[in-house]
Amino acid sequence: MQIQQPIIIVGGNVVGLSAALSLAVHKVPSIIIEKHIEISKHPRAIGFTSRTMEIFRTFGCVNKIPQVPRDFELKRARVESLSGQWYESTTWDDTGMKEDSEKKSRGPSTDDDVESPRMEYSQFPGAAIPQDQLESILEEAALQHGVEIRRGFTAVHVEQDATGVTVTVTDAHGETSQLRGRYLIAADGNRSDVREQLNIPRHGRGHLQTMRSVLFRADLEELCKGVKQFTIEQPDLKAFLTTYSDGRWVLMFYDDVDRDEQTLIAEIHKAVGRNDIAIDFITTGRWELAALIADKFQDGRIFLAGDAAHTLPPNRGGYGANTGIHDVDNLAWKLASVLSGQSTPELLETYDTERRPVAQLRHDQIFVRSDYKIHLNEKSVTGEKLDNDAMEFGELYKSRGFFGVSDDLPPAKKPDEWAGQPGTHVPHFWVKKDEEVVSIQYLLGSRHWTLVSEEIGWRKVVAWVNERSPVQMKCMQIGADVGISDIEVFRQTMGLPSKGASLIRPDGYIAWRTTDMPSEPFKILHDVLSQVAFAKSI
Repeated sequence: MQIQQPIIIVGGNVVGLSAALSLAVHKVPSIIIEKHIEISKHPRAIGFTSRTMEIFRTFGCVNKIPQVPRDFELKRARVESLSGQWYESTTWDDTGMKEDSEKKSRGPSTDDDVESPRMEYSQFPGAAIPQDQLESILEEAALQHGVEIRRGFTAVHVEQDATGVTVTVTDAHGETSQLRGRYLIAADGNRSDVREQLNIPRHGRGHLQTMRSVLFRADLEELCKGVKQFTIEQPDLKAFLTTYSDGRWVLMFYDDVDRDEQTLIAEIHKAVGRNDIAIDFITTGRWELAALIADKFQDGRIFLAGDAAHTLPPNRGGYGANTGIHDVDNLAWKLASVLSGQSTPELLETYDTERRPVAQLRHDQIFVRSDYKIHLNEKSVTGEKLDNDAMEFGELYKSRGFFGVSDDLPPAKKPDEWAGQPGTHVPHFWVKKDEEVVSIQYLLGSRHWTLVSEEIGWRKVVAWVNERSPVQMKCMQIGADVGISDIEVFRQTMGLPSKGASLIRPDGYIAWRTTDMPSEPFKILHDVLSQVAFAKSI
């Protein structure tokens, strides 16, 4: 028996690596067990959202991830072929079909799909980077943070008891050893062995279809007119074509037909509409399109994250890998607080309470949008399509970790519509700190609990509570600790009058808010912090 690290992570993909880095930010060591010897050659996901970039910022590697331009808008075109007839184009946010004025021309208009500027909800516009390249960046960052990564090791058995989790692993040579940790995060994908061993069932739309794909290199940029994704419609070819913007392309077939290399190259030429384009064949893939949510994300000391918890088909909202990254951001600080002795293990139960409804909401939203309506039947309950900015920046958590979150509140709204509602993430606005202009999110939600207010009187309250609680807070006074050009921006964005205050969790979510200084501020803040942080008695 080898006692390794407090946290064992099964799965070294983008979610497992993000879990290790999120824990490292909170000074919690971990070990990753990954069955594959190297990072997958398949690029897989490519779109990583603004909220994900905010999380990567805390890892210290966001500057290595190329951001898309602020005015970038992903477009998808329905075409006969790249060099054939173009029918119409849609934008990433799926607000409706936008037909081009030159509908029957070789390409879409460069102006018709441009919308008015959006409200700025994040300091980051997001990134379009292939997952294999992103995983290389995250793996390098994890190693620099001291994370131990064991590739070529497969978790064959998981067992937990009152004090920890024991994992039996085999290496590439078939030799067996055991690891032990206090907790385990299963980020081992759609076919999660850990989830199967725990006998956790799943529900949802289920298996949608099996697809085949071919990954290749080709110089097709001149044919694309700035569009990145294409639905190919020919009598004998129905497929989806997209680029990873690094010379690699993938053609996906809506069937489970095994084609040889010669046939695949012929199909690529049909999708392009030309036979004189050089094709560098890389590899093929076969994968299942499915939508399934685990019935629970926690089983004792074991937590499911990413595709192990929720398998969601590729969609314009970026609900796959991004949702998993957000899972482990939610979980890491809670594990750190429990391991440090500040919080009771009850805090960990809020992971399932908060993240599983988000996964369910994203599952449901996929099927009210145009890409997947085809998979609904007459009896399907479709629900209401929510705004993409609401889904990305304004999803609401409901758990015992918050005050002021009623059951009748909607699952998501835009941040400016929430205006600092507890249960939502602290909204983005610019402040000045040490002569540098930064997002308030850069200062809030990075490891610490923070009480933010204009009122100087809260400093004494925070200091008094810190003397009596194992959970420590920082106090941030707007106008003193940080500057802001217009105080009304702070008041309106956070929903706070001049004497009000908001309590921000280490992950940037608003746990509690008061619009005035209470009559017994010391006791009230102490009691509030004790409840939302599940603080141990001292």
